[in-house]
Amino acid sequence: MKIPFTLKLNPTIMGLIRKEFLQTLRDPKMRMLIFFAPIVQMTLFGFAISSDVKNVRLSFIPHKGDTVLQHVYEHAITTGWFIPAKVTKSEAFAQISANEADAVIVPPPEGLTQAIARGEGRLQLLVNASNVLRAQSVEGYMNSILAQVVRRDFNQSNGPAPITFDMRILYNPTIRTAVFMVPGVMSLLICVITILLTSMSVSKEKETGTFEMLVSAPTKTWEIILGKTLPYVILGLSNIPLVLGVAVFAFDVPMRGSFFVLVLSAFIFICTTVAVGTLISILTNTQQQSMMAGFLFLFPAIQLSGLTFPLGNMPTVMKVFGYINPVTYFLELLRNIMLKGGDIHVIATHFSFLIIMAAILIFISFKKFKNTLG
Repeated sequence: MKIPFTLKLNPTIMGLIRKEFLQTLRDPKMRMLIFFAPIVQMTLFGFAISSDVKNVRLSFIPHKGDTVLQHVYEHAITTGWFIPAKVTKSEAFAQISANEADAVIVPPPEGLTQAIARGEGRLQLLVNASNVLRAQSVEGYMNSILAQVVRRDFNQSNGPAPITFDMRILYNPTIRTAVFMVPGVMSLLICVITILLTSMSVSKEKETGTFEMLVSAPTKTWEIILGKTLPYVILGLSNIPLVLGVAVFAFDVPMRGSFFVLVLSAFIFICTTVAVGTLISILTNTQQQSMMAGFLFLFPAIQLSGLTFPLGNMPTVMKVFGYINPVTYFLELLRNIMLKGGDIHVIATHFSFLIIMAAILIFISFKKFKNTLG
């Protein structure tokens, strides 16, 4: 059989291919970013990511001598879907508002046991729906738990159940996914813009050969770092009104809290992400390395923030990475301010974590930059 064409290797193309491979793979940092980092990330995420909703923090309003209510709560905990909520407040709504509980069981005023005796065994279940995945699962879980309690305690499998519940959805009554996801997308966009732009700032100077001119100028280290990073802080802040306007007017996401507090939290978060980008830029030598390192930071930061997969579902080791992730705290701040109105305890706690992270990252970047000059 005669072959209709002959495959010829173009020497120019082959030379360019060889050059690109050599240029990309000769740097040990690039080899680590290309081959080693994806293996580590896939291994970590294989253990960390799960769409199953569990470890829902459940609380209940106790009533003296109410054995049935206590039994319902204990049975819910033993299922593995719920964990006891550590609460400091006695009022159900306050527990959810302060982010101490994801769901709260509220019995009738006289207690569930007495209400069942009167034929009115009805519970109220308050659910925090700022996390849509949890809210959608809790109702099904509670229906299953009550059915099991009725079968075991009342020996009843047919007819009207002696215990029923009303579910009250807080912060997102219509269970709209946009209300849950849009604040997360806002934090993602700000994170991407600031980290990627900042990460290429110093590495660009190194690649173009102007870094030596920059450091030989009569300037102090802090002046160089501030001059290279402040523009990206301003650019990041300028995006806040834009993304917030789209969230509120295009997706009808409520804005129940203070705009000033939201902007202040965004400023602290942007300082943190700019510090991350600056550190990446100092540790890398080319823009290609900076962009790769930026994406390798962003991917786990987004996945381990609670944006799409609840942190409570992750193994304890992976939760540690989630809790040292600045995106986790800014995402919780956005949802708390926009959907709940801003609980002072939550805001103060998350502000503190972000400020500490920003200070540590800025200190490390400053020290690394001085070492680079040395």
